[in-house]
Amino acid sequence: MARLAYLGSPAVAAATLRALHGAGHEIVMVVTAPDKRRGRGGMLLPTAVKAAALELALPVTERPADLRGAGAELGVVVAYGRIIKPDVLSALPLVNLHFSLLPRWRGAAPVERAILAGDERTGVCLMKVEEGLDTGGIYASAETAVRPGETAAQLRNRLAEAGTALLLDRLAGGLATLGEAVPQEGEVTYADKITIDELRLDLTRPASALQRVVRVGRAWTTLRGGRRLIVHAAEVDGASSDGRLPGTVAHGRVATGEGWLVPIEVQEEGRRRQAFEEWIRGARVPEGGTLS
Repeated sequence: MARLAYLGSPAVAAATLRALHGAGHEIVMVVTAPDKRRGRGGMLLPTAVKAAALELALPVTERPADLRGAGAELGVVVAYGRIIKPDVLSALPLVNLHFSLLPRWRGAAPVERAILAGDERTGVCLMKVEEGLDTGGIYASAETAVRPGETAAQLRNRLAEAGTALLLDRLAGGLATLGEAVPQEGEVTYADKITIDELRLDLTRPASALQRVVRVGRAWTTLRGGRRLIVHAAEVDGASSDGRLPGTVAHGRVATGEGWLVPIEVQEEGRRRQAFEEWIRGARVPEGGTLS
């Protein structure tokens, strides 16, 4: 077993922390993002990783510099979301679970970029952390198909499970079984953070491309008066829109530049999530009305 430090923040990273702890590895320190105010009441709440660490009685800090001298043999990084400075990298070797098949989709949003690009396959890499952006060598990887209609959250969870299995296997005998990192090979692409403008549904585009935006999460369009309508889930109807203008609502569907987008669940700004057809009735959108 190994003496580990752990760096991560969201729920997908909390599951890996629990798995390492459950496998008998000693977690000497957990580093996570600061508490944030969340919800309508603005309560100050910890990250999912901090909550898990406290439950497991593990020491927690928000300062990566605290890793120096903590006594860890190796640091494990999963969805930490922050730059790790050179002084920490020089003090402690680190490995990272990166949710792509490197060198494709280096950067902040590999899962989202894979979906937006229509990638049919992706994967997860256990990689060495270096100063460069996801440039380190690969210890192990696992490949998987991107399932039709799969959301970014669903795919990320599957990749995290596969990556955790890789990590546990490579650390089963302590650092001795980690092995050597192999340099990355292939064409480099970058996964920049998704912007709010990229999530706007340009209804002149094909329905298949728009559904990929919906699968990323928080896709939106606008209503009369400029209010936003978030589309949480949608399907594609490839039938011809018969010359209807993109954005036209007809028979529970929305005409696009090619085919129909069929919203399943939506949420008008400031209101609850609901079925699209229920929303149409409540918002009194007439047959032939438009979104933009």
